Amino acid sequence: MAESADTPQSGNRVVTPSILSFLTSWRLDIVTVAALVIAAVLYGAGVVSLRRRDIHWPIRRTLFFFLFGLGSFAFVNLGFFGVWNQDLRWAFTTRIALLLFAVPGLISLGAPITLSRLVLSGAPLRVMDAVLQSLPVRIFGNAIFAPLFALAAFCVFLTPLSGSLRESPVAASVITILVPLVGLLMVLPIVERTTQRASFYITVEFMLVFVELVMDAIPAILIRLNDNILDHVGPVAGALPSWFPSLLRDQQLSGDFLWFIAEVADVPILILLFIRWSRVDKKEAKNLDDLTDEEMDALTAEHLRSRRD
Repeated sequence: MAESADTPQSGNRVVTPSILSFLTSWRLDIVTVAALVIAAVLYGAGVVSLRRRDIHWPIRRTLFFFLFGLGSFAFVNLGFFGVWNQDLRWAFTTRIALLLFAVPGLISLGAPITLSRLVLSGAPLRVMDAVLQSLPVRIFGNAIFAPLFALAAFCVFLTPLSGSLRESPVAASVITILVPLVGLLMVLPIVERTTQRASFYITVEFMLVFVELVMDAIPAILIRLNDNILDHVGPVAGALPSWFPSLLRDQQLSGDFLWFIAEVADVPILILLFIRWSRVDKKEAKNLDDLTDEEMDALTAEHLRSRRD
């Protein structure tokens, strides 16, 4: 049985698994396997369709999607984090953080939206574009939404609800599908530029990601520093590995890993937003350079008129 929350830790005790244990822990999860098969078939069918039409699709995109995208999804859900999802707090929170940040980012390397636009035509393409331009998708893909959602999601770990979710097989299956979908809605509009933004708007988004660096850390810090067991779940019964941590140490590790993943995940977003801002700024500058003197005078007069109004 696991130690109680107030059991002191010995200085030399190992409370994390060995690399071998971490890499060799696997399980079979039907929901994960089904999602992997569906995603692989759809993406593969798209690539085959382009080849039949003699449209080039970079092989690196396909490799990124299968090896890094679907590979990371399989590892997070079928590997160590999936095996110990119900028993370890830090496995549970780390799994959710990876599904929300890391997995969608790696899937986006395969450019699934770009592939879909090349494969689809007619009504299906119009439907997809309408969905991408819809208000809910634009809200999810807004940098203002991401920090608020992450803060709300991570605050759940400060409540007993996290314990109920962690122990529920149904919740585990829902998390497997829902969390990475939300992550994709937040990442894909930025990575694949599905919406048009002005340089000023991207600058605001860029600044908000810096705010997210601080906001994401708040729940993780509170989890790390709290001496009470926040989810109110007691020790795990039965035989446990020698490295299994006490309740309090388990909670502390949960805060440590959550903080690390949330902060690291923001770095690629900052880089992508900077690249996107640079491209949009150059495009806007070129559009201004292409204006005639008369058009520039008219634009300046319109701007001054709007300022007076």
